[in-house]
Amino acid sequence: MKTLDSQSQLNKGPKIVAIGGGTGLAVLLRGLKKFTSYITAVVTVFDNGGSSGRLREELGVLPPGDIRNCLVALATVEPLMKRLFQYRFTHGSLKGHSFGNLFITAMSEVSGDFIKAIKKSSEILAIHGKVLPSSLENVTLSAKMKEGTTIKGETEITQSGRVIDKVYLEPSPVLPLPETLKALEEAEAIVLGPGSLYTSVICNLLVEGIPSAIVNSKAIKIYVCNVMTQPGETDDYTASQHLREVEKYLGSPSIDYIIVNTAEISAELKKKYAEEGSYPVVVDESEIVKSGVKLIDRELWVDQNLARHDSNKLAQTIMDLIFEKKS
Repeated sequence: MKTLDSQSQLNKGPKIVAIGGGTGLAVLLRGLKKFTSYITAVVTVFDNGGSSGRLREELGVLPPGDIRNCLVALATVEPLMKRLFQYRFTHGSLKGHSFGNLFITAMSEVSGDFIKAIKKSSEILAIHGKVLPSSLENVTLSAKMKEGTTIKGETEITQSGRVIDKVYLEPSPVLPLPETLKALEEAEAIVLGPGSLYTSVICNLLVEGIPSAIVNSKAIKIYVCNVMTQPGETDDYTASQHLREVEKYLGSPSIDYIIVNTAEISAELKKKYAEEGSYPVVVDESEIVKSGVKLIDRELWVDQNLARHDSNKLAQTIMDLIFEKKS
């Protein structure tokens, strides 16, 4: 893999906006930071579970968990500092909380500004690029299910075991950061995913102005399809169904490329995931071709205990598409 090692080379890299949340976006960012300093991560802040959910409920702050993961992924400091930000307490009243979540929350309370808290954390971790919440409004992600019921809350949606018809934010409309819209306008590439389809990727497209900014941008638009289906969210979804949902919330067929994994997942790992109701996403090439989106199929799974993309291979694939477009 050819990366841009020196800071001067990184400063010549392309402007990339990556949209998502959860572990999927962090995986992507870890690879991209080796190619460019001009990364803007637009991150979901609608989580209501775990440490983030507790801080949101008790203190009324925006959930910092996905922001923290992205900051650490883009960090260039020593491993000890990264470990500190990811450290999760195991005992006492702080059990379940990560140090990074508490730090961002405390910084937000001290400064009175969530964005200032992120910027200060970015300085401490010496990150490549910047991390922005998709909105600063404290709203709830809700879903209307196919059988007609409504479920409120990200965690409740994924644990419901029901089929999602549509997701939305309430109260609406939810306004974006002007900085996010500017980054989308100036981007050379916009990458959506990987990550939970509705609760990490599409939820960002529910913020007013973001879909139209993506559609109107001159950047190449790339959707990175997940390696596995997600129980309670994308059961039985093929690659083309993932793509179709993203374009539905964009409001226009705008994706240029869909990146899919073709590496065979080990039988042992498949069995482990199947016990949780998760299976490799079927790449239905003919349906993708019909959509007019160019299929980029690569072996992107790294042999490990999790069915996730290889950060370096995924980033290299994206960079190849950007350089191909430039040439």
